[in-house]
Amino acid sequence: MKLYEFIVNPQARSGLGMLTWNTLEPELKKRRSDYRLYLTERKKHAEKIAAQITADGQEHCIVVLGGDGTVNEVINGILDPGKVTLGYIPIGSSNDFARGLKLPVPAEKALEAILNPEGVVQIDLGVLEKNGERRRFAVSAGVGFDAAVCHEVCVSRWKRILNRFGMGKLTYAVVALDRLIKDKPVRMTIRTDDGTEKTFERTYFAAFMNLPFEGGGFKFCPEASPKDGMLDVVVAHDLTPLKILFLLPLALLGKHTGFREVTIFRCRRAGIFTEKPLALHTDGEPEFPRKAVAMEISGERLSVIGGTKAAANRKIS
Repeated sequence: MKLYEFIVNPQARSGLGMLTWNTLEPELKKRRSDYRLYLTERKKHAEKIAAQITADGQEHCIVVLGGDGTVNEVINGILDPGKVTLGYIPIGSSNDFARGLKLPVPAEKALEAILNPEGVVQIDLGVLEKNGERRRFAVSAGVGFDAAVCHEVCVSRWKRILNRFGMGKLTYAVVALDRLIKDKPVRMTIRTDDGTEKTFERTYFAAFMNLPFEGGGFKFCPEASPKDGMLDVVVAHDLTPLKILFLLPLALLGKHTGFREVTIFRCRRAGIFTEKPLALHTDGEPEFPRKAVAMEISGERLSVIGGTKAAANRKIS
């Protein structure tokens, strides 16, 4: 019988994590599923738990109950992604990992898809590199405005308030309006692995996408695929605050890509250089600001249990 290693963030979505687990565990017991439970207690604890689980070098099925940030911690703790099958029960504010892979969002349906899977999808993992340190990401990594929004969302009182009404993803929109006033565009140069160098004089942000969505449903790179060995890059530049306000709603639909102030391209690796340190994020999790970083597709792949035949590309034995 398969052993499921559940890593549960009880504080996800302002305490909904524990309530959700208490709802799902009776079903596991009813089915006599073989499982272990690990409850996270603090920031980065899920990373340590995943490292402990995978330290034996054996194959494991790890199920994450939490938000995109908890997934990010787990994939950074896994010692060998090739030996892990990941299940996901999304209860975060953004749920871009589930949205991008077409995984079921209601907790009961997500658990059912994990216990009776139609297949798995093998996804690429990206890496942000700074000062010799490497941080994996599954959804996206960003430099500038979008990362600054992620930083502020993590501590925003609006997130707690809106989560109570099931509207947590609106936090990103509220915080974005505030950051538009505070943040000024900067000069950014991006050098890609094919030798191309692009310089943008007035840049608000650059996002390096493994999946189409970030920030609670903004479809920044509609064609991004986690299976093509490439990062889709979107750069927002030479924009006025008013034009940004116009483009953000369009980005929810992926209809922003035709504007000259939005540049989209693909690469396997890129170096990013800015005139001053800018905020960074991996899957919405803040990283310390830097003037120079690198992004790449790592070559590692992770098997994720799919919820539909459209999302899955390999049967589970």
